[in-house]
Amino acid sequence: MSAELFAEDSAQKTVQRYQPLADRMRPLSLADYIGQQHIIGEGKTLSQAISNQSLHSMVFWGPPGTGKTTLARIIANSVQAHFINLSAVLAGVKDIREAIAQAKHWQSQGELTILFVDEVHRFNKSQQDAFLPYVEDGTIFFIGATTENPSFELNNALLSRVKTYVLKSLSEDDLQAVIRQALSRDLQLLQLDIDIDPLSLNMLARMADGDARRALNFLEIACDLAELSTAELITDNKISARRVISQQIIEDVTSQSVRRFDKGGDLFYEQISALHKSVRGSNPDASLYWFARMLDGGCEPLYIIRRVVRMASEDIGNADPRGLQLALAAWQTYERLGSPEGELAIAQAIVYLASTAKSNAVYTAFKLAMADAKKFASAEVPEHLRNAPTALMKDLGYGENYRYAHDEEQAFAAGETYFPDEMGEKEYYSPVERGLELKIKQKLDTLRQLNRKHEKS
Repeated sequence: MSAELFAEDSAQKTVQRYQPLADRMRPLSLADYIGQQHIIGEGKTLSQAISNQSLHSMVFWGPPGTGKTTLARIIANSVQAHFINLSAVLAGVKDIREAIAQAKHWQSQGELTILFVDEVHRFNKSQQDAFLPYVEDGTIFFIGATTENPSFELNNALLSRVKTYVLKSLSEDDLQAVIRQALSRDLQLLQLDIDIDPLSLNMLARMADGDARRALNFLEIACDLAELSTAELITDNKISARRVISQQIIEDVTSQSVRRFDKGGDLFYEQISALHKSVRGSNPDASLYWFARMLDGGCEPLYIIRRVVRMASEDIGNADPRGLQLALAAWQTYERLGSPEGELAIAQAIVYLASTAKSNAVYTAFKLAMADAKKFASAEVPEHLRNAPTALMKDLGYGENYRYAHDEEQAFAAGETYFPDEMGEKEYYSPVERGLELKIKQKLDTLRQLNRKHEKS
């Protein structure tokens, strides 16, 4: 191949560079932007700022595929600002310095710069602090995007200088609109003449799990697999066959997809919190749903059962001690059977815990006792409670006047004290009037009443 032909072939390849559908369909204006009406709807702060071209620094917090980067680009276009895009995963100090230098150059010409940092939570404290002087002096308008809670991942100094906007997962209706928009506007898909029935469209939107990028990626693959329809269409006196995306194609395309579930991120903790609160709230149906959601998202069942054991102790306690036994049995069953058979035992434990009597009396009592243990960390053991295995210890009074409970009436030494002298007697444990704790409460009320009578006599 001659040099001229090689150069021409290379140029054609450059022009025909592959561009994913999600990138081709990135909206350029708010008119084409789908979703997030709670922040860009009419009268909202962000939409007013864009329409008035009154820019401010901000952070977009939301799940993947909810339009954080796209919205930042739309803002830059709307206010006619230069747009510098940095990824906190790839960028270093050198990249930050070059971006600031470029922004200063544009500022000297009276032009605005938006510095967009994707995954900003990946920057360490010093890297985040590096932006502060330039945000304050107007060199840049900072827009950060993060999938993690800014309250935990960003410096307070940076947070105090930006407004945080929370982006939500797209609804299935929004995702269907995204898909229809791509089928009706993308030139490459229009050439394929794609047809998708309502059930397949609904399935595709549902499997995208709130993520527009995922929806478009699924759509692009599905279009490549679309089959020619046997029904012929006559347009402009030409006979053509449409390519049809069937439900089977959607199932094939999405079969290996994993739900959004970051094992170290907010979705993880939000869902385990929802499971815990559903059990505590005595709703076995919601408890099963959140358990199934976490399994569907790829959560390790052993992590879930460890949390279930905690629920049994924290929220059921002595109201039904069988709950803890059942949770531990479910743990052992899963370890022996594995997945998916062992997951049924975990489900059984979750349903039982959600359905049975509740008490956090032991949990509350334990926290009170821990607080006093720190407060009276040096309090001595009373002499009558000390062990006296040697003659010297007996001579020192260890164990003297101790009353052996089994020798007392009802095996209870009324009036005997067990706390350090400087503390006095405490009552941490207050059983609830539910389940087994109702009987425990009646028993303790009787014993405490005997103690009070002994004190008066």
